Amino acid sequence: MTETVRDTQAQIIESLRKLLKKPMPLGPTTNIVKDLQLDSLAVMDFIMSLEDQFEIVIPLDRVAEVETLGDLALVVDELRGRK
Repeated sequence: MTETVRDTQAQIIESLRKLLKKPMPLGPTTNIVKDLQLDSLAVMDFIMSLEDQFEIVIPLDRVAEVETLGDLALVVDELRGRK
């Protein structure tokens, strides 16, 4: 994992901590739906907040590919042109 992906992942985790109602361990292997128990509306709200934060648009087909926070960081970095 590159340094930029780690930085992006850290920013995503910080944003997610603000959204979650209770503290929990978060890392690259954290499954967004299963581990965090977010429903589809909460996931889409979170994705939209990340789009604003990173000034990107994440296509729905890319959202469907994302399972973990690590996956999400990779997609965000790719869309930012920082592979």
